Amino acid sequence: MLKAVGQALFSTGLQNPKFTAEEKQGQDYEVRIYQAAKWVSTTVSGMQWDAAMNTGFRRLFSYIQGNNHSKVNVDMTAPVSCRVDPGAGPACESQFTISFYIPEEHQDSPPEPSDAQVYVEQRKEFTAYVRTYGGFSNEKMKREELMKLMESLQRDGVPYMEKPFYAAGYDSPFKLTNRRNEVWVLKKEQE
Repeated sequence: MLKAVGQALFSTGLQNPKFTAEEKQGQDYEVRIYQAAKWVSTTVSGMQWDAAMNTGFRRLFSYIQGNNHSKVNVDMTAPVSCRVDPGAGPACESQFTISFYIPEEHQDSPPEPSDAQVYVEQRKEFTAYVRTYGGFSNEKMKREELMKLMESLQRDGVPYMEKPFYAAGYDSPFKLTNRRNEVWVLKKEQE
């Protein structure tokens, strides 16, 4: 337990999902092809991104602390990703799917969650356009960085999906400097 708490607090030595970075097309974003992998996830409906992230994080942290059918502790990983499926209008709830990457040693058979609101999902390989930024991220920053990423993709004539989109955080709240946050927009597949 101390190892997981230490990893969550200081975010050092955490496993990350595997990806291949393509050559940078723009100066302000990169293209990554993420390998297919399993993630443990939970979905929260709401109006506020940060509140949904907190609720989702607590559920997933409980899972990695042994709140699963195998009573197995699972190492913390990075990033914590949040898929956002925006509501139909400004006063509508959005769906926030918060996820932890499942470490390599559990990829073949992850412990089954005990909480009915937590599930294991198999993500297919996907291509994301990624913009990285520092600091203590919040909803306002995520939205601003997402808009900058979309403006860059439009500038470069790159086809992308407007929704869903993702935010990813790599650091614990106790890490004060050199923080790493990202926004991801998915590549639009040619039909």
